[in-house]
Amino acid sequence: MGRWRKVKQGKIESLKKEKKEILESIKSLQCAPVTLRLKALLTDTFMITMPVLYIVIYLVMGDREGFKEHMGQGWLIILTVHMIITLAFWKLKAQTPGMKAYDLYLIDPQTDEKPGIVKLVLRYIMLQTSILSFFGILLPFIMKDKKGLHDLVSGTCIVYKP
Repeated sequence: MGRWRKVKQGKIESLKKEKKEILESIKSLQCAPVTLRLKALLTDTFMITMPVLYIVIYLVMGDREGFKEHMGQGWLIILTVHMIITLAFWKLKAQTPGMKAYDLYLIDPQTDEKPGIVKLVLRYIMLQTSILSFFGILLPFIMKDKKGLHDLVSGTCIVYKP
């Protein structure tokens, strides 16, 4: 009978709510698993990068031979458009389509909110650097908090929120 009174008075329900809030705050402080982030990156590659590549190579440059002749200019266009699209997704929704598919969000761990534009630009530049470097690829597997070079430099984190 004592339990029923506690439930009726709301004491037990408030304990459950507190436990849920504590668990959510702990989850929000931890970066998402590396495997989920890699899956999201691969998904974004096919959903964002491939259409941009196709449009630039075949519609802007004319054909494969035109792209081959002006490869530097083509890659500059591709990277610029890719950066604008990715930064827009990060700024507006805090996630790209690949991140959305795996319930991942980009946050600033200090505020638990979307990062500012300076942090996003720095993160994008360092992400490209990390992809090209051997050290940048292995760092999330070595670090205890699973942050990559781009996360450490920009002060951001991708969290899993199902």
